[in-house]
Amino acid sequence: MNAVLIALLVLPLLGAALTLAPIADRLALRLGVAVTGAALALSVVLAAGFDHDRPSRMQAVTDVAWIPALNVRLHLGVDGISLPLLVLTALLSLLCAVYSTKRLPSGEGVPGARAFTGLLLLLEVGMLATFAVLDLVLFFVAFEIVLIPMYFLIARWGSGAKVFAANRFILYTLLGSAVMLLGFLLIGLNAGTFDMTRLAEAHGSGLSHTTQVVAALAILVGLAVKAPAWPLHSWLPDAHTAAPTVGSVLLAGVLLKMGTYGLVRVLLPIVPDGTATFAPYLGALAAVGILYGSLACLALARPGAEGDLKRLIAYSSVGHMGFVLLGIASLTPTGVNGALFANIAHGLITGLLFFLVGAVKDRYGTADLDTLAGTTGAALYGRAPRIGALLAFAAVASLGLPGLAGFWGELLAMYGAFDPAAGLSRPAFVTYMVMAGLGTLLTAGYLLLVVKRVCMGDPKQPAPVAGLSDLKAYEAVSWTPLVALTVVAGLWPALLLSLSDPAVKHLLGGG
Repeated sequence: MNAVLIALLVLPLLGAALTLAPIADRLALRLGVAVTGAALALSVVLAAGFDHDRPSRMQAVTDVAWIPALNVRLHLGVDGISLPLLVLTALLSLLCAVYSTKRLPSGEGVPGARAFTGLLLLLEVGMLATFAVLDLVLFFVAFEIVLIPMYFLIARWGSGAKVFAANRFILYTLLGSAVMLLGFLLIGLNAGTFDMTRLAEAHGSGLSHTTQVVAALAILVGLAVKAPAWPLHSWLPDAHTAAPTVGSVLLAGVLLKMGTYGLVRVLLPIVPDGTATFAPYLGALAAVGILYGSLACLALARPGAEGDLKRLIAYSSVGHMGFVLLGIASLTPTGVNGALFANIAHGLITGLLFFLVGAVKDRYGTADLDTLAGTTGAALYGRAPRIGALLAFAAVASLGLPGLAGFWGELLAMYGAFDPAAGLSRPAFVTYMVMAGLGTLLTAGYLLLVVKRVCMGDPKQPAPVAGLSDLKAYEAVSWTPLVALTVVAGLWPALLLSLSDPAVKHLLGGG
């Protein structure tokens, strides 16, 4: 199985290299589908061959010397925490490649499909590697690989203030990564190794309390930018608003998860004392982020606010990722399991939402909510009933309707806050839980308002555009897996929790 994991990382890299050859645009798009499809097949093989009886053990392991002078090793492996994220990344990459064959974003004065496909495949390499590497230096390298492709996807194939949004994205994330690297170096130089499994097994032994606190602060700041935690989130709405549809899908579905995954994989087991020191502050920022994101969405959704629908969903991500951060801050198996479940659920649901909003924007030529709604509502139920039904489905899944994927992660994260780990202030975390509960009510409010304004209305009223088309074949192919998995994860949460729970207990218990 280690050969499968290596092939999973090498295949998209080879595909990206092939796009440098002078091939036709249509062939480049088909190459993207073929490579991402093969990567998804490999991830499924990896999941099928995974020993589900021992999900806490690293499997498909490769461990060879890479830079002996710095004691850096090419160490790869997967466990019950990283496996679902690998499959999610491969799935979303394939769906974006399929979608792009029919809806390639235009970029003024730039190369076409070859460059776009190459960047998409290079982005997949970095995303997959982040969840597979087990060395802090390699983790940093993988973390950085994704920045350049995403920068160009926004700056070249985006819309509106795309260059400003891309510059802000790269500056925030590069600065955060630089601070994170300082924390990694502090740990590696003091512990004598960058190996994440050895450091997790040591569970902080060999690192002084001061070293743990300083390293935890540096790593927390770096990962919080990518998470995105309030108030380090301000790059996100601009990036989502300007990004092409597939860029928004991968940014929300995978890139944000890289930050929260790092918190679980690095902070919790490697510097436990430092993490416990900052856990109350992380919980507070998470609770504020939940309320802030919900209130910002309510402000954008109201009539007359000229709110952009893509920007609204971007702010909703700040709120939803707040639940992930709150679960991690509780330092309990329940809370961390809820955070990991919410990671996957958010990737599925928000990926679907960005696909849908992209389709609406393509048809109407705008994502401005007031323009779409007009005086009576956009009436998607009457004009494009299948797209309207899917948008309503994604909205109720996002607000946490029981039976769909969005419910379990938020419930478990709040339950973890209700009874946090020993040493944390229970009154403080109960307060955070109450704030999060209020956030769920506000989330329901703005999402139902969006459904009312976009899906309902009088279809006989003049539409902004004539001949509005309904769901197309390539859209159905791209979106159906996300709908199906949202239902499956909601009805059968043990599918994910049975993988993550033993692995989380293993990390929290020091390996």
